[in-house]
Amino acid sequence: METIGRDLREMQRVPLAASHIAALQAVGTERHFPAGTFLVHAGEPADRFVYVRDGEIEVVNPFTGERHLPSTLGPTQFMGEISFLNGGTWSMPMRAVVETTVIEVPRTEMLRLMSEIPEMSDIVITVLAARRRRQLDSRDGTLVLLGEDDDRAVRRIAEFASRNRFPYRSYPLGSPEAGAVATSCGIASDRPAVIFGRNILVADPTPDKVADLLGLNYALVDDEAFDVLIVGGGPAGVAAGVYAGAEGLRALVVEDIAIGGQAGTSSRIENYMGFPTGISGADLVWRGEVQAMKFGTRFAMPRRVTKLERLDDGAFCATFDNDQRVRGQAVVVATGVQYRRLPIERLEAFEGAGIYYAATEIEARYCRNTEAIIIGGGNSAGQAAMYLSRSARCVRLLVRGPSLATSMSRYLSSRLEADPAITIEYGAELSALHGGESLDAVTIRNAVDGTARTIPTRAVFVMVGAAPNTGWLSGLVDLDHNGFVLTGERIGADSPYATSHPGIFAVGDVRAGSVKRVASSVGEGSVVISKVWDHVRR
Repeated sequence: METIGRDLREMQRVPLAASHIAALQAVGTERHFPAGTFLVHAGEPADRFVYVRDGEIEVVNPFTGERHLPSTLGPTQFMGEISFLNGGTWSMPMRAVVETTVIEVPRTEMLRLMSEIPEMSDIVITVLAARRRRQLDSRDGTLVLLGEDDDRAVRRIAEFASRNRFPYRSYPLGSPEAGAVATSCGIASDRPAVIFGRNILVADPTPDKVADLLGLNYALVDDEAFDVLIVGGGPAGVAAGVYAGAEGLRALVVEDIAIGGQAGTSSRIENYMGFPTGISGADLVWRGEVQAMKFGTRFAMPRRVTKLERLDDGAFCATFDNDQRVRGQAVVVATGVQYRRLPIERLEAFEGAGIYYAATEIEARYCRNTEAIIIGGGNSAGQAAMYLSRSARCVRLLVRGPSLATSMSRYLSSRLEADPAITIEYGAELSALHGGESLDAVTIRNAVDGTARTIPTRAVFVMVGAAPNTGWLSGLVDLDHNGFVLTGERIGADSPYATSHPGIFAVGDVRAGSVKRVASSVGEGSVVISKVWDHVRR
């Protein structure tokens, strides 16, 4: 992945060829901007590709109005962000430094050119991905959070933005940075806040409201029709999105939290082929998301499908949690599984304030100077323990069984046992939670002798069991006694991913008998599209 240096030209080492520029001119419009003119503002639709013919364009700090980066865009370079691929919004304002001439190409036309000219597509996507990488590394965006550590709603926005790989800045209350932002926005500096740009204060912030501002909640027309609806944005769903787009199917991937699913919360996956030094689940699936967008697949989030119906014409209608509906000729169920809630009093009250179900960079911050407790004996729990041991004072892994041999990969259990910062307790379970507004301590019970003790902690990670997300299927397909979708030979179907209802397919962890590994989920999502294509064509 390329990174920014002193000059943005370092990100575009291979310029667009003369033939590429001629193609842009053929479908684009030449425009002139006087010095000081804003070409885009943060939050505006990223609905055009802008190639610089002459002049200079700078990124502007939305709070100060000054140049934000030491480098600028000049002739032969182009404006654009990764959100352009999916019809999102601009994250930063951009302004002409001197009189500037550009070629503007409408988004739909540019996507068509990219599909027809792969060499140009490679250059554009490399640059767009590098720019987003730079923004993430420097936490450089228009979204600013004040009081993330003090307010659960703000913390939820941080998690949503982070998992969806949207850059943001976060300042603790009372810090000089928080004071400066609050002053520029005309708000109190001692209260938590979610701010977009200088002028938009998000009241009662929710992921849905912020998604609208960030352009993640892509506009859909009610009853809009697709060839295939892919419900679930984990590895299986994103892989299905890549192959559906590559085969020319009009596809929509629907995800209720963040692209990546449960795998997206994994800090390091070491047994995925092609990444010998490991890769985070979020990074792996993000690459797939960009790839799918390149082929025209669309993504909708945060959106949860609450009901699926079969229409008289044979198509399917999916209803979202906001009552919006979309249609599809076929449906791929890739909703995966979610960790089960423990039957402990006050568990829900502490969720997001001491009880967590993912171990990412966000949650790691809350483990500083405290003991982190992880409940579970699978690979996800082991990866979380290794990751959190770098930020927590120490890590305690609670395992109900007598060993890790049956549920965790050997390479991972060996590392846990060798790490002096990690303690593994077998035959142990959580029996009580203590605290006021946030978690202060827990009681751990030994299942063998019944003894119990209370340990101070501010961070507990629950990674036990797995419940399939299949309630929304409305009884259309057969499930096993645990709620997993029955497919293939189990129901007499000719495809291992076909369900009991024609036109509905299931892949990944939600499928009964699946292997529950990222690589197998990617494989299933890739292969199922051939059967989807056959069904849609018929």
